[in-house]
Amino acid sequence: MTKALLQQLAAALPKAELHLHIEGSLEPELMFQLAERNGITLPYASVEALRQAYQFNNLQEFLDLYYQGMSVLQTEQDFYDLTWAYLQKIAADGVIHTEIFFDPQGHLQRNISFETQFQGIYRALCDGETKLGISFRLIMSFLRHLSEQSAFDTLEQAMPWLDRIDGVGLDSSELGHPPEKFTRVFARCRELGLRVTAHAGEEGPPEYVWQALDLLKVQRIDHGNRSLEDATLIERLRNDQVPLTVCPLSNLKLCVVPEMSQHPILKLLDAGLMVTINSDDPAYFGGYVMDNFRALLENVPITAAQVVQLMRNSFTGSWLSDMEKQACLQRLELAALAS
Repeated sequence: MTKALLQQLAAALPKAELHLHIEGSLEPELMFQLAERNGITLPYASVEALRQAYQFNNLQEFLDLYYQGMSVLQTEQDFYDLTWAYLQKIAADGVIHTEIFFDPQGHLQRNISFETQFQGIYRALCDGETKLGISFRLIMSFLRHLSEQSAFDTLEQAMPWLDRIDGVGLDSSELGHPPEKFTRVFARCRELGLRVTAHAGEEGPPEYVWQALDLLKVQRIDHGNRSLEDATLIERLRNDQVPLTVCPLSNLKLCVVPEMSQHPILKLLDAGLMVTINSDDPAYFGGYVMDNFRALLENVPITAAQVVQLMRNSFTGSWLSDMEKQACLQRLELAALAS
């Protein structure tokens, strides 16, 4: 099958996204609109100047700009508009289920209440389900460069809304902030019935993936690329079928891989791991889910069968109920047969 036909196949199939930071979907155009609405002056002369600033040598350089961009998010309507813009993008990509992260600490530090953040994001997600047919799960992330006590404090502030929050994650600067730092707060989250996931093995070593699995007891790993450096870890991930939420364009932009043709996606698939394709922070890294698929299909010899398997994995690795997963998988198989 030609690259063009493979891209048509990927575009036609229903898919889920499991690794998306909603603040990272803040496109420069919307950032300027919200800045104007809220009387904020950005240190860029134009949308194009801001877009040109999206050049990073590592994760920390990206995060510095990411947190700066957050400053325009002030009101419930801002969070709604941000989330709704993302949902419209993924509807065009054939995404029928999304599981998104939000970073409450990054906003609480700016004196934006938890309620303001949550209500705007959740209202948009509910509208996306009714108007666009996109189901969702909402994940509250803890910032690993902050203390575990800060995570506990954030969890306490989230209590009134935990019935509508599906899980917790762990993101931000990985190096020097191992998962073990958050063992107690993740144990508390599990006691509360929340699902758990964590970023590990992006810039951090395979040991961070082991800690996420054994200490935080996560149900999936966000990124996980560097797991390939540890054969015993690969065996563990394969045997337990732990989902890996891989983000190709993010890996390229943050120099995790030197070029897309060297992305380890095929090694991960060949190892029998449950790999999924996601966009991470699409406004900063060059695109949404289909942009990530297109980049891979243009540079890596992925087969049609592997494309379909990646879509299957996205539903199997999701936090949908078993019945919901089966419905999505059936929809995928019918679409694959028709393509």
